[in-house]
Amino acid sequence: VQLQASGGGLVQAGGSLRLSCAASGRTLTRYIMAWFRQNPGKEREFVAAVSWSGTIRHYADSVKGRFTISRDNAKNTVYLQMNNLKPEDTAVYYCAADPTLVPTSISAASYDYWGRGTQVTVSS
Repeated sequence: VQLQASGGGLVQAGGSLRLSCAASGRTLTRYIMAWFRQNPGKEREFVAAVSWSGTIRHYADSVKGRFTISRDNAKNTVYLQMNNLKPEDTAVYYCAADPTLVPTSISAASYDYWGRGTQVTVSS
């Protein structure tokens, strides 16, 4: 499975961005999809995850009410809509996939497949 994240950029605090993660090589219909983020010198941090059906979603407390994860299995793509961005949301964002986990799986080490990150920078 190859994952390619896109959609990052520079935005002012309070603004919005939408990240996309397109998968190739295998259909992701039965895979849990997730987003993580990481800053230099820090551990990779769980952001959000969604079940294969798209009906079960789990979020980190820091992004609840501001971020929304969704997926389009027909397009083999997962999205992260980020609203009301804050400077502390600045990080490299990574998408991840795994066929055996549940949306409450928040450990980066548990996920088998990763895409290259996309930088999100929020200015104050």
